[in-house]
Amino acid sequence: MCVIDAGSIGERLDAVIRREFEGCTHISGLRRLASGASQETWLFDAVGPKGSERLVLRRAPGGERQHEMAVGMEAEAALIALAAESGVVVPPLRYVLKREDGVGKGFITGFVAGETLGHRIVRDARFAGVRQHLAHDCGAMMARIHAMPKERLPSLRRASAAERTQELYRRYNAATRPRPVFALAFRWLHENMPPEPALSTLVHGDFRNGNLIVDERGLQAVLDWEIAHLGDPIEDLGWFCVNSWRFGQIDKPAGGFGSREQLCAGYRSAGGTVEPGRLRFWEVLGTLSWGVSCAAMVETFRNGTDDTVERAMIARRASETEIDLVTLLTEAS
Repeated sequence: MCVIDAGSIGERLDAVIRREFEGCTHISGLRRLASGASQETWLFDAVGPKGSERLVLRRAPGGERQHEMAVGMEAEAALIALAAESGVVVPPLRYVLKREDGVGKGFITGFVAGETLGHRIVRDARFAGVRQHLAHDCGAMMARIHAMPKERLPSLRRASAAERTQELYRRYNAATRPRPVFALAFRWLHENMPPEPALSTLVHGDFRNGNLIVDERGLQAVLDWEIAHLGDPIEDLGWFCVNSWRFGQIDKPAGGFGSREQLCAGYRSAGGTVEPGRLRFWEVLGTLSWGVSCAAMVETFRNGTDDTVERAMIARRASETEIDLVTLLTEAS
């Protein structure tokens, strides 16, 4: 494995830009952004005699490492390009890195202005007008993603509801501390497993408030395609409604700014179909999935694998998901 040293990125990226971007003479302002837990995100300007263009580098951690569930940087780039052709709002893909570039695995996109911080999107007065229709617009955008031509998709893993539940249960059992609420949620999932659709639909996998770019006009881009897969499209709608992505606006299930009815209406307006029971299943599974992930970070923090304050803060949110699950299961009974 060749891990690229961060200090050499600027020089090598500069060479790529000068070679591949006509009229560009150098780069400036290269800096890594704090956002992006699973991939590196770098912001810079490509400069030439006629001005500059702001660009974004998305890179595998260390240049080469990849999470076991990630599609891979080349496949992610292919999905973004296909999404743009399909009417999905995404940052424009500009270049896919090659091994000989020496920068690592990744791609370069254009910069899309707007807000990505979920708590601002759900609270700031400047987005008050947008929040009136944002849940509907997100539903419609999901339907466009799910309608992307199957024959043009890169190779992706398949994940059924049963497989997702089983994989999650293995992760739960690997933990040292039992959680009765989680165990109860697993039983509910097994008892309410929906019939499986043909697993040929693209699922974004992480469509939520926090992975969107929004401005005063509305939804400007859908980000973070690294865990896309083939599965039940309603998984995306359920994940979008998980309470953790509402940023305190718990009375607005769809992203913290709308209702489930608005989300589903938008989804149907763009050709999607959704059953309330299936949506409920995926909302429970999504909540449980995030809870199991949070709980796993407790041990990660304690054993020193990652003893950052951020990791500890995420770990403590496992208890929040237990409350969310009790609420969801009570409503479903």
